Amino acid sequence: MDLEKLLADRLTPAFATVAGGPVDPVVRRSQRADFQSDAALALARRLGRPPRAIAAEVLDLAELADLCSAAEVSGPGFLNLTVADEALGGLVSALATDPRLGVPPVTEPETVVVDYSAPNVAKEMHVGHLRSTVIGDAAARLLEWLGHRVLRANHLGDWGTPFGMLIEHLVDLGGAEAARELSMGDLDSFYKAARVAFDADEAFRERSRRRVVALQSGDPATLRLWRLLVEQSERYFMTVYDLLDVTLTERDFHGESSYNDLLEPVAEELDRLGLLRESEGAACVFPPGSVGRDGEPLPLIVRKSDGGYGYPATDLAAIRHRTGTLAATRLLYVVGLPQRRHFEMVYAAATQAGWLAPPARAEHVGFGSILGPDGRMLRSRAGGSVKLVGLLEEAIVRATALARDRNPDLGEVEAAEVGRTVGIGAIKYADLSSDRHKDYVLDWERMLSLDGNTAPYLQYAYSRIRSIFRRAGMAARPEAAISLADPAERALAFELVGFGTVVGEVADSLEFHHLTGYLYRLAVAFSAFYERCPVLRADGPVRESRLALCDVTARVLRQGLYLLGIRTPERM
Repeated sequence: MDLEKLLADRLTPAFATVAGGPVDPVVRRSQRADFQSDAALALARRLGRPPRAIAAEVLDLAELADLCSAAEVSGPGFLNLTVADEALGGLVSALATDPRLGVPPVTEPETVVVDYSAPNVAKEMHVGHLRSTVIGDAAARLLEWLGHRVLRANHLGDWGTPFGMLIEHLVDLGGAEAARELSMGDLDSFYKAARVAFDADEAFRERSRRRVVALQSGDPATLRLWRLLVEQSERYFMTVYDLLDVTLTERDFHGESSYNDLLEPVAEELDRLGLLRESEGAACVFPPGSVGRDGEPLPLIVRKSDGGYGYPATDLAAIRHRTGTLAATRLLYVVGLPQRRHFEMVYAAATQAGWLAPPARAEHVGFGSILGPDGRMLRSRAGGSVKLVGLLEEAIVRATALARDRNPDLGEVEAAEVGRTVGIGAIKYADLSSDRHKDYVLDWERMLSLDGNTAPYLQYAYSRIRSIFRRAGMAARPEAAISLADPAERALAFELVGFGTVVGEVADSLEFHHLTGYLYRLAVAFSAFYERCPVLRADGPVRESRLALCDVTARVLRQGLYLLGIRTPERM
């Protein structure tokens, strides 16, 4: 369905004949025609011929009659190509009868691990977890829809020295009964109270240290208390994921503890491979190319001087498990950009060890921060981290109020459902429509606006189309012939046939702002079409054609927003 590719495929053999070898036709959209190729200009220097003469010869050889209504040489040697309405209409007709909207499943599916969200046990999720969760879930949805085997990995922080402190505090509060209350209470308060006790009471500190030893040695009573903390935290995490409407489930929890038994074998294998070196009492790998500001090699600490293992060892164990046991060939780590150096070193060490060898590769899907209106890190009024549940609930409250104001006929239940759909959609879209490599400002007014590049604008475009069919009392006929007499119809058709290209590009780059940008352009094109081209007042074949255009537009909007994790309301 990619028009640029179709045209390039027709021009490629013609250019090859003229040049005596392969040439990229470089086909792009143009303001002077539908598409333009400027390959003749670069080829002229190579062949020592006038570019216009090359372009004219290519036109004589290229088979374009069934695709283009006009093809001409322009300016110094451009090829201007105007797509025939019949050809463009035929491509849209193919979309109308295709349940996958021109996006076939991949021919060589991979096993992909998407590592995202990763909250810490006994701590509430805050706004810092939003980007990883939203971007990671979009990646999982997209790659799964394309036919890959996607394994979601929620790498919980559920192990390590802080758990001695947390378990002792749990014991002081009453053990299992306290854990049950904790699931309905304030995780942050629990963690902070444990920290206060640890800092203020030497006896508590000593008990906490002994508890860490008991935990790491597998003491049954300590493990039972630890599991209570983990289970209650996981229940809380699932309530957040349900509110945020992401696809993570209980089966996707893979805490640091799950790799505990793999850490020693990792260190032993690295040692056997000659990669482990001692540095200040710690066992380290020195990945190639990793140097500090002083020019000295940077160590990746596998085993600390006290014999314990840290994040690098766990991450190496995870890669070894994912490529070896799970046979994954694409590993995605959706983690903030400040962790870039860490992951570069981990990937380099895993490559040295042979655990990350082609076709397997690991990608750090990094992202920036969420800022407040003052351009600084988003904080609560008290100066602390903004709780994620509070942010989501505020979005729903604001969106519900807007829904009631805009459509007073909505009942309480429907208004609440629209409010949740629009509010959560607005949060996700604001995140995904920003270049993930950059910071962005959380702006409620902009996020919830029905104008501009926002989720509510796209959701409203979808609901507007659905209202057309409710008024018509009928569905579109997918087999209807598509006519494109009006420029607004042609513009809408061009956007529709570009869906597959954008999806393919985003599957590689995981830069979702390109998908949101496409969906926004599609919604803008539909709005212009809606204003210029009456649908239900049109007669006969024109009415059928416009209903089909509306239907394909709604389906592309719905599918595109689904890939972003955003629902589409029937009414707004």
